[in-house]
Amino acid sequence: MNPDLVERIQETPDTTLIMVDGAKYIVRESLAEVIDRIATYRARIVSMAYGTDLPVGRDATGPQPTLAPVAPLRTQDGGR
Repeated sequence: MNPDLVERIQETPDTTLIMVDGAKYIVRESLAEVIDRIATYRARIVSMAYGTDLPVGRDATGPQPTLAPVAPLRTQDGGR
């Protein structure tokens, strides 16, 4: 299930996900667990975007490591 398409979550007493297209899904997890899973998923996506999540065996299409700073360029006039 794509958590970006969840519009609302209700717990009365069953946990119901209401999607942006109006579809409703009853899930076994509690409201708190659903929210925790969505937050964990989004945190992982953000960490991958910034290259802080480096899974073992990643390929060239995965997130790239952070870049090391480069020394300033020296100009012919001594960097002025």
